Amino acid sequence: MGKPKHYRPPGKKKEGNAARYVTRSQAIKILQVSLSDFRKLCIHKGVFPREPKKKVKGNHHTYYHLKDVMYILHDPLLEKFREIRAYKKKIKKAKAKKNDELAKLLTYRAPSYKLDMVIRDRYPTFIDALRDLDDPLTMVHLFAMLPAVDRLKIEVKRIHNCRRLCHEWQAYISRTHKLRKVFVAVKGIYYQAEVDGQKITWLAPHARQQVLTEDIDFNVLLTFLEFYETLLGFVNFQLYHSINVKYPPILDPRLEALAADLYALSRYFDANYRASVQEPQVAGSSRSEQEQESNLRLAQLQHQLPANEPGALMHLVQDASSEVEEDEATRDCKNLFRNKKFFLSREVPRESLLFVIPSFGGIVSWEGDGAPFSEADDSITHQIVDRPTQGHVYLSREYVQPQWVYDCVNARIILPTEPYMVGRDPPPHLSPFVDDEAEGYVPDYAKTIKQLKAAVKSDIKPLPGTGNNDLDNSQNMLAEGFIDRTEAMEAAEKKRQMMLLEKQYHDELKMELQGVSSKNKQNSENTESEEQSLPDVEEPTAEDPSRLMMSRKKRGLAKAIEIGKQRKKDHVEKLKERKRNIEAAQKTEKKHKKAQLS
Repeated sequence: MGKPKHYRPPGKKKEGNAARYVTRSQAIKILQVSLSDFRKLCIHKGVFPREPKKKVKGNHHTYYHLKDVMYILHDPLLEKFREIRAYKKKIKKAKAKKNDELAKLLTYRAPSYKLDMVIRDRYPTFIDALRDLDDPLTMVHLFAMLPAVDRLKIEVKRIHNCRRLCHEWQAYISRTHKLRKVFVAVKGIYYQAEVDGQKITWLAPHARQQVLTEDIDFNVLLTFLEFYETLLGFVNFQLYHSINVKYPPILDPRLEALAADLYALSRYFDANYRASVQEPQVAGSSRSEQEQESNLRLAQLQHQLPANEPGALMHLVQDASSEVEEDEATRDCKNLFRNKKFFLSREVPRESLLFVIPSFGGIVSWEGDGAPFSEADDSITHQIVDRPTQGHVYLSREYVQPQWVYDCVNARIILPTEPYMVGRDPPPHLSPFVDDEAEGYVPDYAKTIKQLKAAVKSDIKPLPGTGNNDLDNSQNMLAEGFIDRTEAMEAAEKKRQMMLLEKQYHDELKMELQGVSSKNKQNSENTESEEQSLPDVEEPTAEDPSRLMMSRKKRGLAKAIEIGKQRKKDHVEKLKERKRNIEAAQKTEKKHKKAQLS
C-alpha cells in the first residue's frame, strides 16, 4: 500500500504552504467563533482570503494566511464578540423560562462594542483614511437612499445616520470648494473631490425609490456599513476641526424638518465662522474664562437662529479664514459661478444641485418652504428647469436645463446657454473621467469646449516677461528688479528665437515670389507618396527578433497588449462610422425638408 498524498512522517513540522495557509474552517476552529462573527472580524480588521500557489487542501476551499488569523486572535474585539455571544445565551434562557422582565432588563443592558481602536490600527495617518474613502462614501450614500426594511435589518436610525454623514461631508466639500468633477450616469451621479492632495471619487444614486432584490446578502453589506460609518465620522471630525468648526454640527430644527439639511449646515458654518472671528477679541480682554465661554455660546446661538425676514439672502460660501492658502484649482472653482444666483424648479435634482452650485461659488434657492429667496426675486440670473413649458417667464433671467450646470463644472468655464435652453435637445454630456486623446477619439462637442476654453484664456492679459514689450525691455526690467537674471536670460533667448523665425518667414515669402516653393512642394509630395507606398511593398514576413527572445509568459502579455490596442482601434472606428451615418442621415433629412418646402 502506497503512502497517502501529502504524507508527513510523525514528529516532522509542516513546511511551505501547508504551514503558512489555513482554510476557513480551520481558522474558525482556531478563533472559536461562529461563521458570522468570523466574517465580521475579517471585515472590521481588513483580513481577506489569499490564493496560495499550491492549494494543499484542494481548490474548493477558501484560504487565509496564518499571520492574519493570529492577528485576529490577539485582538480585543474577539473577546468582545465572545462576551456578546455569552450574553445572548442569558437572554435566550430568560425567554425560555418566560421571565419577560429579566429578558427586557438583559436586553436593555446588552453590551456593545466600538470600532475606534480598529480605525486607529488600520489608518495610522489621516492621509491613509482619505485614500480609502471611495468605497465608504459610495456605501453610505447608497444606504442614505434605501427604504427602511425590518426584515432585512435596515433600521430607520441607520438610514438617518447615513444621511447625516453624507450631508456633513457634502457641506465640507461645498464650503471649501474641493469638488472637481461631476458626471451624471445611469447608475447615479459620480463626484470627484480633492482633499489634501488625494482624489476621492464616489457614486451617489439618483433620488428615486430603490427596489431591494433578494439576491443580495444585506448582512455582509450592513457589516461593511458599520465600519464605514465609524470611519466617515472620524474623517468628518478631522475635516471640520481643520477649518475651526465644531463637530458634530447643531442644525436649525426648522430647516432640518423641511429636509433642507445642506442649507442648515451652511448656516452652521457661517455661524461658527463669525463666532471664531469674535473669539480672539474676547480672549484679549480682561474677563474671566467663564464669561468668554458664555459670550461665545451666545454669539453662536444668535447666529444659528433662522432668518425669518422675507427675501433674506443665503450666503452659502464664505471664506473660512484669510490665513488658509488656496491652490489655483480651488480659486478657479470658487469663482466659476461667482455673482450668479440660481433658482431650482421642483422637477430638477435638488439635492445634487444644492451641493454642486455652492461648491463653485454660486448662490442657490429652491421652490418650497425654508428657501432663502423666492422665485420672484429680480436678482436671479439663472433658473434651472426641466419642463418644456413654464407658467410665468421672467425676461431678466435665463432658463436652462440641469445639464448646463454639470457641463460648466467639468469645463471650468461658463458655457453658452443657447444649446441648453428649455425644450431643446442638449449637447452630449461628456464624461470628465475619460481622456479622449488617450482613447483615440475626440467628440465634436469636446473640440467645441476646447475652443471656448482657448478663447477665454486669450482674453487674459499676458504675465510680465511674456509680452513683446517685456521681451524688448528685459534688461530694463532686470535693472528695476521686476525679474531676476534667469528670467532676463530666458526673455533674451525668446527674443532671439522670435527674430530667427521672423527672418525665416521673410525668406520663405521671397522664395514663394520667385516660384521656388511650388517645386519644393511637388518634390515633397512625391517623396511622401513613395514613403506611404513602401510599407505595402515590404511586408515583414519573419517574426520580430525581440519577440523570439521573450519567455512564453511575456510573449502572452505582449500579445494581450496588442489585442487591447486593436480592440480600442476597432471601437474608435465604430464610433467614427456611427458619426458618419448620423451626419449622412441629417443631410438627407435636410434635403427632404427642402424638397417638401419647394
